[in-house]
Formats: sequence, C-alpha cells, structure tokens
Amino acid sequence: MCMRVELLFWEDCPSHPRALAELRMAMTEEGLDPSTIAVREIQTQAEATRERFVGSPTIRIDGVDIQSPGEEPFGLTCRVYHRRDGRISPTPDPADVRDALNAARSATEPDRPTRPNRRIERS
Repeated sequence: MCMRVELLFWEDCPSHPRALAELRMAMTEEGLDPSTIAVREIQTQAEATRERFVGSPTIRIDGVDIQSPGEEPFGLTCRVYHRRDGRISPTPDPADVRDALNAARSATEPDRPTRPNRRIERS
C-alpha cells in the first residue's frame, strides 16, 4: 500500500504541532507508520498559491485535503476546522482524519480475487 500523507503548515500558526501529534496518533491507531508523514512548511504567499494552501495546518492524503476548504482563499494564515459536534477548532476532528486515512487505504489496496476452497480428493 502506498499512501502519501502530508501536513502543510505556516510557522506563525501555533496549531501545527498539535495537528501533527494528532495525525501521528491516528495513523498509529490505524496501523500505519507515522514516520512516513511528509511535513512541509509553506513560507511565501506564492508558495501558498502554488500549493493551494488555505491555512495551517492542512492535512492531505494522496493530495486530497481531509476537509474540503470550500472557497477559502490561499494564504499564510491559521486554518479553522469544523468538528463533527459543531465546534470550531484549529485542528481537524480526529474522526475525520481516521476516516480519510481509511478511505485512502481502501482506494489503494488492490482487489484480491477470492478463491473458493477446493477439496482435493484422492483415490
């Protein structure tokens, strides 16, 4: 299974260490290797635009943001997430992170053909 997990951040945002810790925990809980997370700092507005970065922290799995940013502008800012219970948070809901990891894992696992159990009879 080959899954690319990225955490993009802006240095002036205080939430990225917490988001990284929560992402590592989610990956560990799902049986994935948290050392494979690509952590990348976005340093300029030009880079934010090129990367389609809507704020820090941003978590992407196989290039897909774990929570759609909607029409948010690209830029060097702190990001706001909406938790499942309706609260606003500087980090994504852990359940959203786990769901995104599982969806990506399901998409990358090859279909395994099932074989019927055959009994070989000997005479």
